[in-house]
Amino acid sequence: MVRIVDVAKMANVSTATVSRVISNTGSVKSGTAEKVLEAIQKLNYQPNLLARQLRRLETKTILVVVPDITNTFFSNVLRGIEAIASEHGYQVLLGDTENIVERESGYLTIIRQKKADGMILLTARSSQNLLEEIAQEYPVVLACEYIEGSKLPTVSIDNISSARKAADYLIGLGHKRIAHISGPLGVVVGRDRLRGFQQAMIQNGLTVEPFLVQEGDFTFESGFNLMMKFLALEHPPTAVFAANDEMAIGAVKAIKSKRLKVPEDISVVGFDDIKFASVFEPAITTIAQPTFELGKIAMELLLKLMNNDELEKKQYMLEDKLVVRESCKALEREM
Repeated sequence: MVRIVDVAKMANVSTATVSRVISNTGSVKSGTAEKVLEAIQKLNYQPNLLARQLRRLETKTILVVVPDITNTFFSNVLRGIEAIASEHGYQVLLGDTENIVERESGYLTIIRQKKADGMILLTARSSQNLLEEIAQEYPVVLACEYIEGSKLPTVSIDNISSARKAADYLIGLGHKRIAHISGPLGVVVGRDRLRGFQQAMIQNGLTVEPFLVQEGDFTFESGFNLMMKFLALEHPPTAVFAANDEMAIGAVKAIKSKRLKVPEDISVVGFDDIKFASVFEPAITTIAQPTFELGKIAMELLLKLMNNDELEKKQYMLEDKLVVRESCKALEREM
């Protein structure tokens, strides 16, 4: 087994110099560094990264906690995180809470036990006090979700204005009887997307009928089942705004199961712009989040926290956009 002392001997330098070249710290003359790198290559030396990290009390690992790994929305956010993490020599450890608060709390112990150098939360079901208490001692960033009034570094979009934009689009097409399949109302994004929908309706002089608002859980199944409830009404809605694409796709499947057509009979708008939304038939009109950018900025913020750098700002609000596809149609005006 090749040791650092063997590299030092071949390059005719000290082991400390070899260590500085490997870690890219301290000043080493370019000629000396070249000799060390040549010796490393010839001897095929593999540095003991774990030992070095332990000496520096680092794991070179960050923990990312997601509420539901089966939700494809998070895949591109994770790619953004991974791109910056790997660029800086960090590995990403993934934790899936399955929307269970106790599991989220369990993952918080990993950072407390210093088994990871920092943590990015893509969910925030734990109490605000608990999260802020941990964030005071350890590097923690919240992305995609947010906590009202919290001082945690956060990266997200404005879910209220985004949902208002989606509802305004349907209203602009002439729809008045619009249903909403919300996300879980125990989660801030579920509440905010409902709030945006309600604001659009009220600002346009339309009534928000209580039975045309149903609480889903961001799954395909809830979208399907709640749409079936709407279709059972004597006067079904002419349009539906679902708080995410999976529920929107479930709603379309329910409509089709009743031999109705989208958008000819009922228009449907989703939220998130997951990959499947563009290839589904009909392709779903939706609100697109800058998912890769969300992950990228979250990881850049975490790096600053881990390096004890001063943050220029703690809250980042990124821009969304309405992506118009095939699932909506203007309502024919009554003569």
